[in-house]
Amino acid sequence: MLTIDVLRHGALQGGIKYRGQIEAELTSQGRLAMDQVWQPLSEQVECIITSPLSRCATAATDWAKRADIPCIIEPRIAEMHYGAWEDKTIEEIEQISPGLIQQWRQDPTGMRPPGGESPEELRERIAEWWQETTSNMTDGHILVVGHSGSMRMLIAHALNLPIAATRDMHMPYASWKRLQHDQTTTRLIPVTPA
Repeated sequence: MLTIDVLRHGALQGGIKYRGQIEAELTSQGRLAMDQVWQPLSEQVECIITSPLSRCATAATDWAKRADIPCIIEPRIAEMHYGAWEDKTIEEIEQISPGLIQQWRQDPTGMRPPGGESPEELRERIAEWWQETTSNMTDGHILVVGHSGSMRMLIAHALNLPIAATRDMHMPYASWKRLQHDQTTTRLIPVTPA
């Protein structure tokens, strides 16, 4: 049985925006919230896989070094590229793309932010990573550190759910979810923060 803990990065400086693949600094509280999730996992996790963006990778590499475990920087789990929407608030996106952001927030299937990546392209790269990882690791315990969009898509893909299901997943900052995979079945398992 492979246990896959999924952690979204913590809160970012500058408030809530569609940051996508641009760099953004964690707040001190954002990093603390991530460290609080890591603490009970530090004795269990055998490998950390992280988005290359510093809001994920800095904490992940710190933890791996302290725990003396591998840390893999994985570009395929980076956040979706939001194109013209990157570093914009919902209000700013509404000015750029009137009406699109509300449709996107309900069901982004078949849509694409101007100059950005489609949800289908995000799912394709997540699916490639998932297939490779679950084929090579049949048991053990890994931590995946990523983003709201990419982690929602990872869970949707693992559970064989449509893209629209990502909009129903609650994924606040420093959100922690757990998947268990046994080559035939993947389940979402409840976790209780320490």
